[in-house]
Amino acid sequence: MEHLVIRPLNNEDASKAVELILPIQQIEFNVPVTIDDQPDLLDIEACYHRTGGCFWGAFSGGQLVGTIALIVTPDNNGVIRKMFVKKEYRGKEAGIAQRLLNTLIKYSEHNGVIHLYLGTVEALKAAQRFYERNGFESIPKGNLPKSFPLMAVDTLFYSRKL
Repeated sequence: MEHLVIRPLNNEDASKAVELILPIQQIEFNVPVTIDDQPDLLDIEACYHRTGGCFWGAFSGGQLVGTIALIVTPDNNGVIRKMFVKKEYRGKEAGIAQRLLNTLIKYSEHNGVIHLYLGTVEALKAAQRFYERNGFESIPKGNLPKSFPLMAVDTLFYSRKL
């Protein structure tokens, strides 16, 4: 694999993010979600950066191969969104998902985030194992903070104290 670069994405990168994320959601995992359900992908700066969070991309050879995003809520909780890695770049060998998550955790700790939360779907078994290996615990939907922005498709929820 070529040298990996992780950097913040902004609105100029929105089309690249959509081109990576939508096929993974719709084709690979059959999640019934469209771009209309995800306006955050079209205004990365307003939905992530302005909350105090960020949206990162992993680039290999100039190609976007992975993403992760953080929303910071007014009560200093972090919400992980848009964790996707292109199929041929997944796995422990490449380590892209781990590097993206490490980037988000380091940023969160540096910026006073006290707790991380995320939602996912039942079909994403590997993602669930990945989060559990990284210290996230499954929690009932009712235990999410009131500030957690729910996504209609999410059915499983995780949290990790920082």
